[in-house]
Amino acid sequence: MAQEVTCQYCGDIAEFVDSSYVYGKSYGMMYLCRPCNAYVGVHKGSDKPLGCLANAELREWKKRAHAMFDPIWKSRKMSRGAAYQWLAQQMGKTPSETHIGMFSVSECKRVIECCSGYK
Repeated sequence: MAQEVTCQYCGDIAEFVDSSYVYGKSYGMMYLCRPCNAYVGVHKGSDKPLGCLANAELREWKKRAHAMFDPIWKSRKMSRGAAYQWLAQQMGKTPSETHIGMFSVSECKRVIECCSGYK
């Protein structure tokens, strides 16, 4: 039984569907709001969303945020956990609140700003 995930754009309950609906190939299950074309994947083998439903605009900003943030920890200068702790501090959030999958457009833009100054 899937969780009840509400679309933050229209207020409807998202459907729990196979990702082949969006990608044409199955990568597992996801939540989808068809009217808003907003979706989010789930943790492997569960019905737990990886973040919040994202429409096309938010998906683009999340990609941009990851493109700036991921090289910080992938460079092995710090662990992924340490990188998220650093980002949390930069954004004035707790580590548990700091996950790009949960961020809004404005928060993704803030990630980009923070990471632009990282050396």
